[in-house]
Amino acid sequence: MTHAKFGAIDVLEYEQGNLQSGTNWWGAFVIGLAGTILVTGAAPAFLTVFGASYIPFITFFTLTGVILCLLLAELSAMMPGRTGGSPSYAYPAYKNRWPRLAPHVNGVTAWMYWVGWMPVAPLNMILASFYITHLFGLDTTSGITPVSTFIPYWTLAITAVGLLVLSIPAYLGIRFGTSMATILAVLSMIPLTFLSIGFVFNLDAANWSELAGFPQLDGTSFFSEINGYPAWMMYVAYAFPLLWTVIAYEAAACYIGECKNPGRDAKIAMTLEGGYGVFVYTMLPISFVVVLGAQAISDPALVDPKTMFVTFASNIFPGVAGVVMEWLMAIMLIIALVLSALNSLMGCSRSLYQMSLDGQFPRFYQHLNKNHVPDRAMMTNVAASLGIAFMGGAIEIYSFSNVGYLGSFVPVLIAYYLLRNDRPNVRRPFKLPEYFKYIALMLAALYFFVWLIGGVIYSYIGGQAIYYFLGIAATFLYLPLYWYRKWEDRRAGFSEAATAASTSGS
Repeated sequence: MTHAKFGAIDVLEYEQGNLQSGTNWWGAFVIGLAGTILVTGAAPAFLTVFGASYIPFITFFTLTGVILCLLLAELSAMMPGRTGGSPSYAYPAYKNRWPRLAPHVNGVTAWMYWVGWMPVAPLNMILASFYITHLFGLDTTSGITPVSTFIPYWTLAITAVGLLVLSIPAYLGIRFGTSMATILAVLSMIPLTFLSIGFVFNLDAANWSELAGFPQLDGTSFFSEINGYPAWMMYVAYAFPLLWTVIAYEAAACYIGECKNPGRDAKIAMTLEGGYGVFVYTMLPISFVVVLGAQAISDPALVDPKTMFVTFASNIFPGVAGVVMEWLMAIMLIIALVLSALNSLMGCSRSLYQMSLDGQFPRFYQHLNKNHVPDRAMMTNVAASLGIAFMGGAIEIYSFSNVGYLGSFVPVLIAYYLLRNDRPNVRRPFKLPEYFKYIALMLAALYFFVWLIGGVIYSYIGGQAIYYFLGIAATFLYLPLYWYRKWEDRRAGFSEAATAASTSGS
């Protein structure tokens, strides 16, 4: 194979995913919107801690998510046969330079990505159950306390039924899943976009002075103490859960390998995903701050997304009956959360499937059903999600899952640099300027710092340290799964050798 230094065309070799090419950029975009829609839960929670200072904070990290999407667009377009999203692009890069290390980088990265995305389905169904039980007045006083958090029986029932129902479109394949995702995405995008620019419908309700200097909730400066902690410590700590949400729209990359024209579709889907993410993640908190104001946001009741959305909408449209707005906002949030859960079931199953093809995960997960769906991997997601539902509340699951999710991007960003540096002549249907390889390294360093330092500080500030370290422990579960696969390979090798010997002897 001739490399770039000799000026010839380079061909990148890798294991093909062989999934059905049944969608295009729109399918990848709408299913990936599940990540963008996570703003519905993030914005209220963060605003009640930071106030207007949250806006430049989230804008910065959201822009890093856009850069991540652009980098993944290049990687996914140059490796259209890979499936499983961002972690699958690391293997070919490390395999070229460090062939013995590469399998472990691939296995750990894909496994961490799965640990990160798999809990999203039960988490969002748990959140959706809160709105469903409230709207229909269901009893939430009876339940169990499996770990440390009380869980109502209705929450467990709704979560279990929701996961089983969503497994149907996930099982039927990308075409059916895209159709369902399109309906859910449109139903959630319209009101979300509408509210992001809601102030334009009632300019008198907006007070733009609330943004001056981006103050804390108590009116102090951007760098003042927050809840008794130094500002820098709080920003570093909360960057950990914030990145869990603002880079989640990279999920569109999971489906580029199932696009009919991945070279073209990767660029369109990932660019649109990042662009819409910046719009929603910046405009929604701006709208909340200028319409509600710091005094209203300081109300602890507004940490509940439903309450903040209803209060905001009532200020914009004061003539609309409160009960109507309550139902509208709750339905919008439920739809958004269901879409995100569907994406979780569909997306991270591709990671297990690709890891099995690459040789780091049991052969059991290489199976495809008649719809070209990695059904065994997907049903493993459903079973694991049902187990995660017993872990507790949203904060606990956030802390656990982000150890895997955020950490998985560090090897991928380094892989981008390696591929641009070592294999510049590989065909790239979409190619960023050369200096982006250094941006990828800087982004890897930033994400690693937030993952390690921010994760530890956030876990201790929030009293969730046990879940952070459970996430670390879950990462090491890769090893027994890898060892089992090597045992399978040795057994298969012995069987083939015995068959060959028997054939030659006869």
